[in-house]
Amino acid sequence: MIEHLRSMAVFTEVVDKGSFRGAAASLGLSPSVVSHHVAELERQLGVTLLYRTTRRLALSPDGHRLVAACREMLSAARRGLDAVSAVSETPSGTLRITAPAMLAGTPFVEDLADFARAFPKVALNISFDDRPTNLVADGFDLAIRIGWLEDSGLKARKLMTLAVRLCASPDYVAERKRITTPDDLTDMDWIAMTMLEKHLDFIGPNNQQRRIDCRSRISVDSATAAKGLALAGMGLTPLLELDVAQALAENHLVHVLPDWELPSPSVYALWPANATPSALSRRFVAFLAEDALPRRRDVLSVPETPTTRRHRAP
Repeated sequence: MIEHLRSMAVFTEVVDKGSFRGAAASLGLSPSVVSHHVAELERQLGVTLLYRTTRRLALSPDGHRLVAACREMLSAARRGLDAVSAVSETPSGTLRITAPAMLAGTPFVEDLADFARAFPKVALNISFDDRPTNLVADGFDLAIRIGWLEDSGLKARKLMTLAVRLCASPDYVAERKRITTPDDLTDMDWIAMTMLEKHLDFIGPNNQQRRIDCRSRISVDSATAAKGLALAGMGLTPLLELDVAQALAENHLVHVLPDWELPSPSVYALWPANATPSALSRRFVAFLAEDALPRRRDVLSVPETPTTRRHRAP
């Protein structure tokens, strides 16, 4: 068993990096040594773990089963190291974070830099991706999610609530009829995001409520792509004010129906339920909630209102 553990860790790194060469660079080993570890693991188990072509690697069914177990093993090892390192004054180790792609262009990156400066012995590995991820199976210690959380067995902490703005380019709005109520939106072009519902609920003056179906010709799985298409004049799309504040200020985008509010999703941090209080994931969440975010909460967040609705977190 013991002789398998190093090969299992090397195999997991190959899967995470997508190539033997990438894993070798990450681990400080030669590609031939990395390839040997995987080949030896396959020989000992009597199965094929990776399908190899000249351009890419793909997991076999046995490989999928093994890498999930490997990640559980590595996660347990990291928790043990974190628990031991907690007795020292300076935390150390690697913190693996997944976050929505749109956060790559926001002050969240500054928060990462501040955390890295505050804890110089902690290595950060961040994936900015809008695709759904399985926190444990994909090898992450912490996830940042925007929206309404489904019951997943993970621990969660709400960080803030964000405003949503219905946006379009100035030229797109100028070329259409005047928009004064949500009912004027029915014949508009919509840029849909696949992780969101296909309608929008508006609350307006005197608590008026309207639900508008968003019939789209263009659908994307990325808020960043939706923003780019709106800037290109392809239609209307709801975007987080956090992501479009500069574009609105510079009139590259306009806020459509500013007197009508859209549901305000919340930002959550999620981590495995068995993470120790001293784990790096818990330290990072405390850093965000108690240090980084309070310094600019008035700028980024909105108060709790009736427009907070159920959203599925991307």
